Amino acid sequence: MRDSNLNPDLQQEKPLALGRDGAALQLDDELLLRQTFAQDARSGLELLFRRYHAPLCSHAVRFVYSKPIAEDLVSEVFFQFYKSEAYRHISTSFLSYLFRSVRNEAYSYLRREMRQTCTLGSDLENQQEAQAVSPDAEIHYNQLFLKINETIAQLPAQCQRVFLLSRFEDKKYQEIADELQISPKTVEAHISKALRHLRLALRNDWMIP
Repeated sequence: MRDSNLNPDLQQEKPLALGRDGAALQLDDELLLRQTFAQDARSGLELLFRRYHAPLCSHAVRFVYSKPIAEDLVSEVFFQFYKSEAYRHISTSFLSYLFRSVRNEAYSYLRREMRQTCTLGSDLENQQEAQAVSPDAEIHYNQLFLKINETIAQLPAQCQRVFLLSRFEDKKYQEIADELQISPKTVEAHISKALRHLRLALRNDWMIP
């Protein structure tokens, strides 16, 4: 789900930069967000988007290896956050809640893509439960991230490059073929090989059929 209802100008603003006093700034930012949501939820959402859209996308892309998919997942998190009025019930910080929600959404996406049959943590269908991810789920998320990166790193150089151009830079098969001077069929073969390796690597730990 794209963030088409948000002001396009907001999408260009850089996220809040935290310096040496980052913890204090983050606390001030949290207070400002809560005050803004209390006054007007729509303004609060736009402020939240300005602050955290970019870092959340960077976080999501580490799991799904695709910028457009990461952006869609993050947009869905913002949409559900606003639609469900989760901001009224969050006991942790908005930042922590959003990062956990993005990990949930990324895991749900991977589970669907890799045809997983297990469940882990909370899906965003229930936003209020998303802030209560168990420590075991957090460990599994970290293990998943490490396993994906390890598997991608083990691919042959050309296969890895093709996969990252496709998934991370969202390039079409023909664009990759032109850039690497190979045929589109070869590009397709490399993508299939990379996905097959990912599926095999994750099968035992993540119950992929």
